[in-house]
Amino acid sequence: MERIDHGRDRRRSRDRRAGARTPEAAQLIAAFERDEIEILFQPQFAAADGALLGAEALARWRHPEQVVVGGDMLFEIAERAGLSRELSSHVARLALGEAAGWPGSLRLSLNVTAIDLAEPDFVERIASQVDRARFVPDRLTLEITEQALVADVGRSAERLEALTRVGIRVALDDFGAGFCNFSYLKRLPLHFLKLDRSMIDGIDRDSRDLAVLRGIVSMARALGLRVVAEGIEREAHRSVVVREGCFAWQGFLGARPMSAGAFHELIEHRG
Repeated sequence: MERIDHGRDRRRSRDRRAGARTPEAAQLIAAFERDEIEILFQPQFAAADGALLGAEALARWRHPEQVVVGGDMLFEIAERAGLSRELSSHVARLALGEAAGWPGSLRLSLNVTAIDLAEPDFVERIASQVDRARFVPDRLTLEITEQALVADVGRSAERLEALTRVGIRVALDDFGAGFCNFSYLKRLPLHFLKLDRSMIDGIDRDSRDLAVLRGIVSMARALGLRVVAEGIEREAHRSVVVREGCFAWQGFLGARPMSAGAFHELIEHRG
């Protein structure tokens, strides 16, 4: 049974209350209420035949001052404001609600932060959100980075394992961007290895980059993991990842992140 640190929970609650008093927090709370946080979808394609597999959900804040805030910066703002949990829940709710209407077996990928993983009710929260959206669990992939695992790999593994038992898949995201602790590959219940764009950029013109890609794909295959390549921007990139046995890819060559409506049009166009 997992031991819950109630003192830590009280500290988080106190931090949220303190954060809510800051101007930054007030702006973010207002953004939730005014629906300024939108979800874009980055399409993912099968390497084998180019079929549309699904999309990764990306959060963007269309600030009243006409500034678009997204990605890491948006979650950094939420963390400073003590609203990380609220932002993650908001993003998951919107993305799952949209993806529930996708046809067939199209998959949704959601990013998980270190703060998400540290929450005692992380498993119950994700399971509840999936259930409320009436989304099929085995069509959901949670993407985690090495940075999110640093605090407590063992605890993270247990929580992710609990979610895989109901069918949810797990991807190790941004592989190659940081320290690359290979012990994660054997300690975590992974299904996908998602290569950072920095591992892709030179594969069509640098023999060393290509050798690294081949080594990673071979290792992943031996571990029963499927490799997803990010940052595919040239046809030469796509040709190499297809030839070398990657499972899927995403990047500007296929499509830029798009609105829910545009993604539905893409589904119909490719259907």
